Amino acid sequence: MSSNSESFEKILWMSSKEAAEYLGVSLQTLYRFIDNGSLPAYQMGRVIRLKYSDVLAFIEQMRIGPGTLNSVLSHSDKV
Repeated sequence: MSSNSESFEKILWMSSKEAAEYLGVSLQTLYRFIDNGSLPAYQMGRVIRLKYSDVLAFIEQMRIGPGTLNSVLSHSDKV
């Protein structure tokens, strides 16, 4: 192992509570995202941690594309 600590990428960790607050969801919803594989998480002992970069990537994956809400909107809601 190299003694040059700059060769390692620093990981910014978030607690479950921090990640849920950042995403604007409940802890239960956050755990559902983790459990269904949508959001990677890491268990360190009894503590669950999430990488900030994974949370940002998750947000981008949830972006709604143009024309994808047609099945959700009723005909009266369309402009």
